[in-house]
Amino acid sequence: MQPLDTLYLESTANPSVDHFSTLIDLSVMELPGQLNYFEPSYDSERLFKNIGALVYVIDSQEEYMNAITNLAMIIEYAYKVNPKINIEVLIHKVDGLSEDFKVDAQRDIMQRTGEELLELGLDGVQVSFYLTSIFDHSIYEAFSRIVQKLIPEISYLENMLDNLIQHSKIEKAFLFDINSKIYVSTDSNPVDIQVYEVCAEFVDVTIDLFNLYKTQEIESTSIEGNATTNSKNRQRELKSVSELGNGVIIYLKQMIRGLALVALIRPNGADIDNCLTIVDYNVETFKKGLIELWSNSEKNRIMDTAESIQ
Repeated sequence: MQPLDTLYLESTANPSVDHFSTLIDLSVMELPGQLNYFEPSYDSERLFKNIGALVYVIDSQEEYMNAITNLAMIIEYAYKVNPKINIEVLIHKVDGLSEDFKVDAQRDIMQRTGEELLELGLDGVQVSFYLTSIFDHSIYEAFSRIVQKLIPEISYLENMLDNLIQHSKIEKAFLFDINSKIYVSTDSNPVDIQVYEVCAEFVDVTIDLFNLYKTQEIESTSIEGNATTNSKNRQRELKSVSELGNGVIIYLKQMIRGLALVALIRPNGADIDNCLTIVDYNVETFKKGLIELWSNSEKNRIMDTAESIQ
C-alpha cells in the first residue's frame, strides 16, 4: 500500500507470519513490541533457535532508552540459544528527522547498545544498524541486505553478476525479488541508493504495463505421422527495455522463482541494437547458470535435511 495509507493500520496485537519464496524460502514473523518473551508460557527457546535473523525496530522519534535495554536482554537470550543468529536493528521513522539529527540518533543508539551489551559480557556480538523510513526506499535497501546474509550462495551470485557486467557494457545489475522489491543480490560495485530507487521503480512500471495487456493464446499445430497435437503458449516472459533521459538504458528480464534481473547499460556511443543483442545473449547464459545454481542448492538442502532427520 501507499505509505500514507499505513496511518490507518492498527498496531500489531498478535504474532503474524508471512511466507515468500525467492532463491530461498523465507518466513517472516512479526512480533508485537509489548510481547514478553520470557514468560514461562512462551517458548522463546524454540523461537530463537530456529531463526536466521532477528530484526528489532526502534522508533527514532520516541524516547528509546527502554527499547535499547529490552534489545540487549533479547540479544543475550537469543545469542545464548543460537550463536549464529544475525542481529539487525532498524532505526525507523527517520523521515521526520533532519540529516544531522539522523546521524546523531544513529550514533547514540549504537553507542548505548554497545554499552548495554558490554555490561552483559556480549561485546563480541555483531549488530547491524540501518536508518529506515517507509517514505523512501531505505526500508527496501535494509531488508535487501538482511536477506542477502541468509542466502548461502550469495558469493556465487555476486561473482556471476560481476562476470555478466564485465562482458555486457552493464554499469550496475540487481537481481530483484519482484513481489517485495528487495534485491537478493547485486554485483560487487557499491550500491548508489538513487540507482537502486530507479531500478525498483522500473520494476513497478514494468509490472503495471505488463498487467494492462491480456495474454494472447497462440495456438500452434504440429503433425507427426497421423497424429495432430495442439499446444497453446499461455505464458509471456516479463521483459522491458527503456532509455533514460541521460542516455542510459535500463533493462529488465524475468529470471526464475519470482526474480528479475534489472541492469543499467551505458552504450558509450556503441550501436544500441548490437549492445542489446549481446546483453540478451549474456543474460540468457546468466539465467541458465542461475537455474543450475538453484538446482544444486535444492539438492544440498534436501541432503542436509535428510541427514538432520537421521
